[in-house]
Amino acid sequence: MSGRTVTTLRDDLGCPLDLENVPCRIVSLVPSLTEALAVTVPDRLVGATDWCTHPADLDVPRVRGTKNPDHATIGRLRPDLVVANQEENRRIDVDRLRDAGIPVWVTQVESVDQALASLRRLLIEVIAAGEPGWLLAASSAWARPPELPAVRVVVPIWRDPWMVVGTRTFSGDVVARLGLTPVPADDGPRYPRLDRSELDALAPDLVLLPDEPYPFAADDGPEAFPGCPVALVSGRDLTWYGPSMATSRADLIVRINTTLESCTS
Repeated sequence: MSGRTVTTLRDDLGCPLDLENVPCRIVSLVPSLTEALAVTVPDRLVGATDWCTHPADLDVPRVRGTKNPDHATIGRLRPDLVVANQEENRRIDVDRLRDAGIPVWVTQVESVDQALASLRRLLIEVIAAGEPGWLLAASSAWARPPELPAVRVVVPIWRDPWMVVGTRTFSGDVVARLGLTPVPADDGPRYPRLDRSELDALAPDLVLLPDEPYPFAADDGPEAFPGCPVALVSGRDLTWYGPSMATSRADLIVRINTTLESCTS
């Protein structure tokens, strides 16, 4: 008998993760989770992707991108845990890491509540870090009732071709939780790809243009929606789940209210 105690947990997709010890060398393949770990347990984060831009002073080895992680580099970092996300990372990369003997925890985030629950499980159950103050603040902020008018809103995330946020996404739920009505509202693709005529046919009352993943800006995006109020917003506020959730709700409300008020004054 070895006397070892192994704890078996199941990630957001139900895949088992066997842990003998609390993970102390973690590689993150998800920008949102990288920020959450860097803020909460900075001494345990040993690797992140090139797309992990927060915190701004993050100084860890890079393992290439979310869709093409460098498996050799990850292996050399000797992680006892890699964190990934169903939407942002490829199943083949997760399988290859597991086949190499590297434990992987996969998250699934398609709503605000799911994000908060997933973050809580990772930080409390998996890495035993407790519930950080920013997560408590985020939970409190997003428990508030909707504050914005239920105007029809379109949220493009790419152009040429145009792609917009669907309702069955974290960003779509963020918009709905603010009080807005995201369109298109159906059970189609999570990120519908629309041609120009389909985009025009949505006839929104408001357009939100985030600065990521496509870098919409004052001179790149608003001109495509003549006569419609357009709010340029932080992509991090709209698409990232993690420490930014503590302030994103208030920041989005201020930005959107300012846009709506400027159109009625």
